[in-house]
Amino acid sequence: MSTVQNNPQSNPSSPQSSAQATIYASLQGKRVFVTGGGSGIGADIVSAYARQGALVTFADRDVTASTELLADLAGQVTATPLFIACDLAEMDALRGAVEQAIAQFGDIDILVNNTANDERHAFLGVTDAYFDAKMTINLKSAFFAAQAVMPGMLRRGGGAIINLGSTGWKNKVPGYAVYATCKSAVNGLTRSLAREFGQHQVRVNTLTPGWVMTPKQLEQWVDAAGEREMDQNQCLPGRIVGADIANMALFLGANDSRMVTAQEFVVDAGWT
Repeated sequence: MSTVQNNPQSNPSSPQSSAQATIYASLQGKRVFVTGGGSGIGADIVSAYARQGALVTFADRDVTASTELLADLAGQVTATPLFIACDLAEMDALRGAVEQAIAQFGDIDILVNNTANDERHAFLGVTDAYFDAKMTINLKSAFFAAQAVMPGMLRRGGGAIINLGSTGWKNKVPGYAVYATCKSAVNGLTRSLAREFGQHQVRVNTLTPGWVMTPKQLEQWVDAAGEREMDQNQCLPGRIVGADIANMALFLGANDSRMVTAQEFVVDAGWT
């Protein structure tokens, strides 16, 4: 592990207080698959791994945002990520995307299960169909993405799976009971897979973001009351950005975390 000097970033999706970026030599050439990598936190994770020299594939249904991400990275990374347009609520399409990534780069070393939909909803209005749809994108996709990459990890003698969680259920946030149910279940998936496949050097951890200032959050939810809520509840001042989550994802994928598994890492400035 080493560090390189960077100019401070003015981009709101980059840490504003750090002039150094950590370089993980073990990530060079690693095959990384990111679900929901076209925008938000996922895009920051894709960018971070690509800048480490990893061979990144990301699947997303938002073609416009994904294409813009590739354009932003053009000329800045040694290997341009592979984008696969994919509805991650369709398990056959998800499996096909993993197969395409393997055909392009080889068996996956690192899986980042990032895709999610935190749509607000009234508990009393939830139908069977709504429940199943949200379970599919928020939990089922993570389960079957892990299943799809696992045979290759076993062939390669190990790997890392990073499941994105949420502080929403920890903080008892009302208005999205289905999402909270899914994200609390992610910890169970993490710990079960860590125990079952640890003997094969597969590490599985949960990465739980706090309130991250993605464009979606800034547009839909962050107002004066939200700003006050962050000021009151975070132990650390400032705002969490996508790169803060991506930095932890890099550590959990790198060999530096070789003895770290079955754990949850919360990046929320001390809120929970």
